[in-house]
Amino acid sequence: MSLTHSELCMLACKFLRNNGFKVAFHDRFRAWTPCGEQADAIGSRNGASCLIEAKCSRTDLMADKKKLFRIMPEKGMGDWRFFLSEPGIVEINDLPEGWGLLHVVNGRIKKVHGWPGNGQWVNEACKPFRANK
Repeated sequence: MSLTHSELCMLACKFLRNNGFKVAFHDRFRAWTPCGEQADAIGSRNGASCLIEAKCSRTDLMADKKKLFRIMPEKGMGDWRFFLSEPGIVEINDLPEGWGLLHVVNGRIKKVHGWPGNGQWVNEACKPFRANK
């Protein structure tokens, strides 16, 4: 049985907290943003922010590419950005430049591509984006 979008968002928020992002929010937290982006999960730690965008279908992934903050990445949220899905929905070759990938397998999140080591999170030269925080 496939996970719902809400279940993916809750897993993403828990994953962020378990990986050093002590301030983390899931999609039930709503905030006004100038470009209309609503994070599925976002966390902050020591000068770095991480956005996780949950995808339940390829259709949802393709629709995401048309959003202003995806076309103009400088308007998006997160110094680091990841897609989260079950395997087969989002794959490495689907990733926009600078994005990483996480998969949910048996209820656990696996780091598939782009998850940095601890020293890279705050290194400005390593951050793929300068987020619109």
